[in-house]
Formats: sequence, structure tokens, C-alpha cells
Amino acid sequence: MKLFSCPSCQQVVFFSNVVCERCNHALGYEPASNRILALEPAEDGFWVSVGQGSDGKGWKYDANYAHGVCNWVLPSDSPDTLSLASRFNMTIPNLDNPDNLPLWQKMELAKQRLFYTLLRLDLPLVTRAEHKEGLGFQFLSDEGGQNVMTGHDEGIITIALAEADDAEREKRRSAMGEPYRTLLGHFRHEIGHWYWDLLVRDGGALEECRAIFGDDTLDYGQALQTHYANGPKPNWQEEYVSSYAASHAWEDFAETWAHYLHIVDTLEVGGSYGIAVHPKADREGILSTNLDFKVFGKETTIEEIMEAWLALSAALNSFNRAMGHQDLYPFVLSPAVVAKLGFIHDLVHGRIGRGREAVEEAVREQAKLAA
Repeated sequence: MKLFSCPSCQQVVFFSNVVCERCNHALGYEPASNRILALEPAEDGFWVSVGQGSDGKGWKYDANYAHGVCNWVLPSDSPDTLSLASRFNMTIPNLDNPDNLPLWQKMELAKQRLFYTLLRLDLPLVTRAEHKEGLGFQFLSDEGGQNVMTGHDEGIITIALAEADDAEREKRRSAMGEPYRTLLGHFRHEIGHWYWDLLVRDGGALEECRAIFGDDTLDYGQALQTHYANGPKPNWQEEYVSSYAASHAWEDFAETWAHYLHIVDTLEVGGSYGIAVHPKADREGILSTNLDFKVFGKETTIEEIMEAWLALSAALNSFNRAMGHQDLYPFVLSPAVVAKLGFIHDLVHGRIGRGREAVEEAVREQAKLAA
């Protein structure tokens, strides 16, 4: 994710900021242009953008701004009340319980960061009204005695509200022996399953995907049962990005997809800060990089991305160790995993399959049937 600046005073601001601390203008994120807008109240009850690059257009906040969970904006004349960040929500937490609001705020911020990356990659996003397996989110709690499981089912992504509780999530991470578990990681993983359906299964890329991720027709339930009963496959590090990825081809794809999003988003952060890594002890240049390339550009190769990531992640891990924290990126990427990341890279940029075209055709067909 890139750094932003306030159009009114050029102060550095961040993705989720709602006010500029220097000039006190209200701020809103406009996804179509990937900009933060500086806003002033307008006489019609909406907002008008001001400052550098302003065209004087009117804007309104996402309806969920009232709950302090979304700073995305829409044109004031839009018939919609929810921005792209919120319109995929199917179920939100029960706000009659005041404990749920801060958890929902964390949920929404993680989801907004997810959508930022999906938009930067120009990936298709379709609602359930547009596509029979369109995207929808459910944020569910264990209230009433139900045991909520995070997962994906035909476009519906369920995230357990408990995952937004840092202490509870750490407890689960430790109990499951995971080196890494974050709320954003859940979103990135689960939407990987959805994009497998859209871009691989329906996008004509099944055979190419199976050639690198394995046979997805193997019994999924049995595969997970075997994984949890017997533990990780021996030497899984040689072929998989995580031990869980080794449980089934679907999980391998979703885990690799999530890591691809981790990597490109973090590299954009580094590039936005102008970071260059040139360790004095690195005489062969293995851990050296300049992050001055377009990580989301179609012309950028997976080799460029991985070379930069090796250097940046090593530096970030060293910083974390200096502060007494666990490694920021506690994973080793084998050549087999890098090849899988290369598949994801080519898939999202349309060099494998016909995913976007297949999605657009399905949307048109559903519209015809509805008419």
C-alpha cells in the first residue's frame, strides 16, 4: 500500500485516516482514482473536495462512516449508500452488543486493505446479485452458543468475529502451532478460494493449475481430517509455503494466493517509503534491492518481485528481532513455492486462463436470465 498526502496541505496521511492532523480537513479514500481526498462540508449536506488536484466535485461518505468503520467515499449523486468496501457485506456483527463495534472496526480495516490490493491488481469483483457465486462477507460471533468457523462456501466468506480479538487470535495461533495468523491473512486466504472458483475453475485454467498445485479432485474433507490427525506432511517446506498448504490442492492455492498479496502489498509500502536495502556485509548483493519498480505492473516479473522480497523480508525480520518480536515474515520460500507464486502472478495478470472474460460472460448471462 502506498503512502498518501493531504491534498490541502501536503501532510503525509495514511489509508485509514479520517482527518488531517495538520490542516484539520476531513479525509476520505476514493478508490476509482486511488486518492485520499481533503473534504469540506457543502451547502447541500454533502462534501466537496478541496486542495491540490481537486475538481470541486461533491462526495459523500459510505453509510458505515457513521459507525467509524469506513472512510471510503462515493460521488454525492450516486444512488448507492455503500462504497465498494461495504457493498459486499451480508452480515455484520450485532451492534446492540457494544463489545462488537471495536472488533467490527478491525474487521473492516482488514477488508479495506484487502480490497485496496484487489483493485490495484484490477481483479474482477462481482456481487451475489450479479453472479450466482458472487462475493459476500459474513462477520459472525459465537453469541447464542454457535461455533463460528472461518471459511469460504460458493462465494460467501465467513470470518469469525473472535479473530478480531488479538488475544483470542494469538491463543488460536499458539494452539495450532502456526508461525503466523492475522485478520488480514484470513481475508487474503479465504478470497483466494473464491478466485480459484472464478479464475481457475471457471476461467479455463484447471489443467495448468493442477500441473503445479496438484489434484484438486481428491476428497477435501478426508484430506483435512488426515492433516489434523497426522500432522504436516514430512518435508513440506520443500514444496509448500506452509504446513497447512500441504493438506490439499485448494489450500495450497489459497495459501499461496494470500502470500502473493502479502508480498506485493508490502513491497509497495517499501517503494512508497523509498526504501533501498544495501547491507554493508552483503558483498555479493544477495540481500540488496531498490524498491523503485511497479510491483503491480503487468510488465514486472516474478523474478523481480522475489529478488526484492528476499532482501526486504530479511531486513524486516532483522528489525523485528531487534525489538524482541517474532519474525515479521517467518517463512522460507523454496524454488517450488516461488514457481507457485509465479503461477499466481501470471493468473492475476491474465497470462493464464480467461478468468475476467469468463466472469463477465457469467454476469451477462445472469442478467439475461433475470430480465
